[in-house]
Amino acid sequence: MKNLVMVMIALTFVSCKNSSGSGNVSRATGFKINDKLGGFQYNTNFKGQDAGPGLVFIEGGTFTKGRVQDDPLHDWNNAPNQQHVQSFYMDESEVTNLMYLEYLDWLKRIFPPSESNYKNIYQGAIPDTLVWRSPLGFNEEMVENYLRHPAYAEYPVVGVSWIQATEFANWRTDRVNESNLEASGYLKKDAKITDVNSGQTFSTQTYLNVPTQTYGGNTEIMQGKRNQKDSTGIYASRETGILSPSYRLPTETEWEFGALGMSDLRDYNVYRGRKKYPWDGQYTRTGKRQFRGDQLANFKQSKGDYGGIAGWSDDGADITAPVRSYQPNDYGLYDMAGNVAEWVADVYRPIVDDEFSDFNYYRGNVYTKNAINADGSVKVASSEEVAYDTLSNGKTVARVLPGEIIQVPVDENETYLRTQFSQSDNRNFRDGDNRSLRFANDFDPNDADQDEKVTTSQMYDAPEHRAEIVNDSLERKWDDSDTRNSLVNDKVRVFKGGSWRDRAYWLDPAQRRYFPEEMASDYIGFRCAMSRVGPKSDSKRKRRN
Repeated sequence: MKNLVMVMIALTFVSCKNSSGSGNVSRATGFKINDKLGGFQYNTNFKGQDAGPGLVFIEGGTFTKGRVQDDPLHDWNNAPNQQHVQSFYMDESEVTNLMYLEYLDWLKRIFPPSESNYKNIYQGAIPDTLVWRSPLGFNEEMVENYLRHPAYAEYPVVGVSWIQATEFANWRTDRVNESNLEASGYLKKDAKITDVNSGQTFSTQTYLNVPTQTYGGNTEIMQGKRNQKDSTGIYASRETGILSPSYRLPTETEWEFGALGMSDLRDYNVYRGRKKYPWDGQYTRTGKRQFRGDQLANFKQSKGDYGGIAGWSDDGADITAPVRSYQPNDYGLYDMAGNVAEWVADVYRPIVDDEFSDFNYYRGNVYTKNAINADGSVKVASSEEVAYDTLSNGKTVARVLPGEIIQVPVDENETYLRTQFSQSDNRNFRDGDNRSLRFANDFDPNDADQDEKVTTSQMYDAPEHRAEIVNDSLERKWDDSDTRNSLVNDKVRVFKGGSWRDRAYWLDPAQRRYFPEEMASDYIGFRCAMSRVGPKSDSKRKRRN
């Protein structure tokens, strides 16, 4: 009888163990997960997402976006609206000259400009140092030294267009994941330095979709320590949790939420007050005893005053300042006001359509999919298939590098009978179509020629300057139309935060401005963000009573 009881207890224990999913046993089939003989492999011991290099965690939540404290210009582009943002990660400081120079160095080593196929890759990534020039200012030392001289290594990079910032983020994603795979034993040690060349590069998306074509199909690089020991796990899939989400520009909603840093104002599910700046209080100077009177950001004090009187500098800088020169906000983010303004991901429109979306709001989605060869395989770009964009200002920027998967717009196969999206390019969704026109009352849905009639009446109808390569020479074509009625189109992006050139008015995180995505300036930089996967927070709820 005693033995029978023991057997019953053992069976009950096994049953409970299987039903709970512990012990790497499937709750769906009862099969063993991660069996040494093969079968379904999955990281059942995943402990949570690690913050990538340079990133800090920001727990998401609900807040009022666009609530400015002062609006003397009456722009009507900051209408307050309640938004919810998911948790995410963001760089603790702006991307520095040193960080960007590492990117340039990699491009120059892997894709030598001396080779005709690659000559525009490196050139297209170089920041425009001529942004420092002024017809009535002596700034040539910044033109020549600001980007490369060690004295400016920890200063925020400027002269970078929105497109260049986006390409930097893409490059950073691949380098971080390449390092993660090496550390986890999936790649040959130090191959990222010793074995990489223009025909052998790593792309995260290529590795996930067609890993055999990673590094140009060089299987030796793919033989890390793990692969030499375990033949069942040659490649790391999404299921391993090793590959991190992409680095990218933060959305405007994320940037504003992170800049406000309202964690100290939170009381259960209510904010106890408002914030005018990333720090507490209504003033730009600190009231803390040991630093009382010091400026909390680098900005223009008044006409001709960029840094105070010599010998007692007001904010410690005249142009930009080294990153992390001032105290961080409550989230641990530095320079969310002053120093440089920052690119965010969004296409600019004066109205935020919160009636349609109040969750992770973002205008700028352009959905693509992998290009497919005739044999059904994914199309990976070769050295002859580098894709360049010739921008309206004449600059050439590489958008697809060798070893990356070529992207094409989504089509009816993805959009047919879907309820949430119907086209590839959604930058002007619910804004710029016929019903969004200034002359919307003239719209007749039964008129087949309606689109042709209203082409000159669009609300956002900015000039379209073009530059084209004709017979190996660059031809610039100015838009001299006299029917244009706006500076806004689908290629202007939002930038946030005040800069060393701006007055305190622009330090309010809710303020917003726009600039063409193809152009750069001496006062706009950027920082990267990364999406949070998994739970909103790592902390567990505690009993309140």
